Amino acid sequence: MAIVIKTPEQIEKMRVAGRLASEALDFVAPHVQAGMSTKELDRLCHDFMVNVQGTVPATLGYQPPGYPAFTGSICTSVNHVVCHGIPGDKVLKNGDIINIDITVIKDGYHGDNSRMFIVGNASVAARRLCEVTYDCMWMGIAQVRPGNRLGDIGFAIQTHAEKHGYSIVREFCGHGVGQKFHEDPQILHYGRPGTGEVIRSGMIFTIEPMINAGRREVKELPDGWTIVTKDHSLSAQWEHTVLVTETGYEILTQSVGSPAPPAFISSRLAA
Repeated sequence: MAIVIKTPEQIEKMRVAGRLASEALDFVAPHVQAGMSTKELDRLCHDFMVNVQGTVPATLGYQPPGYPAFTGSICTSVNHVVCHGIPGDKVLKNGDIINIDITVIKDGYHGDNSRMFIVGNASVAARRLCEVTYDCMWMGIAQVRPGNRLGDIGFAIQTHAEKHGYSIVREFCGHGVGQKFHEDPQILHYGRPGTGEVIRSGMIFTIEPMINAGRREVKELPDGWTIVTKDHSLSAQWEHTVLVTETGYEILTQSVGSPAPPAFISSRLAA
C-alpha cells in the first residue's frame, strides 16, 4: 500500500473528522467516574457520535482479516489492558486508569485519537505513567517535519520512555489514516534516528505510543481483541492524528477539551 499524500480538500475533511473525534472524548470525560461501566461509556459515546455529531463509529463491526467483528463503538482499556479493550460489564473503581480510543468517520474520512483518564485518586505510580506517556507522544510529535525520518519519531519516544524505566509495546504502532482506517506508513514507537521513510508534507498519521510500567511483552485474550501486559503491569497510551505541514506539523485531533501540550512543547511554540 502506497503512502497517500493528502490534497488540500482531503486535509480539510480530515480536520473536521479529527476535531469531531476529539470532541467525542470531551463529551465522555465527565462520565469517566467510579461506578460507571465501560459498556455504559460505550453507549453514551455511540449516542453522541451517531445522534449529535452525525458521525459513524469506525470500530463498531470493524473486522480485519482473521479477527472477529469488534462489538464496541469505542475501545476501553483499563489498567493492565494495553489496547483494544472491548466495552462490557467492567465497572470502574477509584484508582483505575483507562484509555478511551475513539475513531469517527465523517463524510468518508476518519478521525482517530485516544486519551488516558484517571478515575478518582490513582496512585503516584499510575499518574506518573500517564504523564510520561503523554510526554512520549509529544516527543514523537515534535520530530514531525518534512525531511526528518519516521525512525526519528520512534527514537524520541523510546528514549524518553526508557529514561523513566518504562518499556515500549512493539506489536502495535501508529499508522496513516484518511479514507481508510489504517493506511501506510506504519509509525513505530521505537527505532533508530535517521532511518525509515522520509517524512513529507501532506502525510497524515497517528502517533499513539503504548507504554508499560513493567516489561514490554503482551498477550491477546481469548476474545480475539483485548491486549494485556503479560506481567499484569499498568499500561498507558495517548494518541493524536498529525498532519505534516510544509514547516512542521498540525494536530488534527484538537478541541476545546484537549489537554494542553507539555511545557517543553509550549515553550517551543512561544519562541
